[in-house]
Amino acid sequence: MVPAQELTVRPARRSRRRAGRVSAGWITTFCLPALALYGLFVVVPLVTAFYYGLFHWDGTRQGEFVGIGNYQEVLARYPLRDEIPAALGHNVLFFVGTMAIQNTVGLGLAVLLHRNPWGKRLFQTLFSLPYLISPLIVGYIWSLLLSPTFGPINFALRAVGLDAWARPWLGEPDLALPVLILVNAWQWIGGPMLIFGAALGGIPQELEEAAAMDGASATRAFWSIRFPLLMPAVGVITVLTFIGCFNIFDLVYALGGSDGGPGGAMDVLGLLYYRTAFQGGSNAIGESSALAMLIFVFIFGVSLGLERVLRRREVH
Repeated sequence: MVPAQELTVRPARRSRRRAGRVSAGWITTFCLPALALYGLFVVVPLVTAFYYGLFHWDGTRQGEFVGIGNYQEVLARYPLRDEIPAALGHNVLFFVGTMAIQNTVGLGLAVLLHRNPWGKRLFQTLFSLPYLISPLIVGYIWSLLLSPTFGPINFALRAVGLDAWARPWLGEPDLALPVLILVNAWQWIGGPMLIFGAALGGIPQELEEAAAMDGASATRAFWSIRFPLLMPAVGVITVLTFIGCFNIFDLVYALGGSDGGPGGAMDVLGLLYYRTAFQGGSNAIGESSALAMLIFVFIFGVSLGLERVLRRREVH
């Protein structure tokens, strides 16, 4: 005779297994559209770019197979051979500046809102609103705000007696890239703030209470307890920031045009690809496809390296 307890346990187990099968089915159902869109808009263009990069093109007519000829042409032909290192350097500076400003301020705001929850939802919404706007529109708005002739920022500086600070912000090569970094940080600062805020909410309160009982100050408790536990969030934000900084196009196009501002001070890889594709001559399709593949391989490889290095520093 089967014990009554076992009779109640078996249906419960079957119910859990059935629930698991239903969940897997729903997960598959919801993932399929995303996978289809990913394949259509990411995998297909990637494979197509690789294929196009292997041929010489006469306008839009596919020519002979040239293998890695387009890759050699991109890396050796003037002015691309000089523009690629310069654009890559600007992307690196843009990434470093974004990490230093956007993510540091985002972490600071997340800590402040975590400690002082009053108005937390309101401030999270306010700081997150800018990244709901297209970067192209943000760029055009800031180009009007920073205009040296009728821009309200220079007008406000002159109104309070700071005439020397009124500058052609996007017209001086030394200022253009820092201004680009600040505008980009202004738009995307809500992203790291929300990620860091969610990570802070997952840290057990008991750890901080134990540190307080041991006499640790708030600063010491943050760097010794909270920050090591935030390393998974730091890793995610770093990789996302790297990918975003090396894919930037629309914001810098709106602020500096297709040439990257005064003297190419804001010229980045995205603009270089745009010029190669639309102003690159008869073999533009082949060379721009080869350049796109080189940029993809660089971003993908460095992102994997960053992810592995940062994962080793996580606290388990």
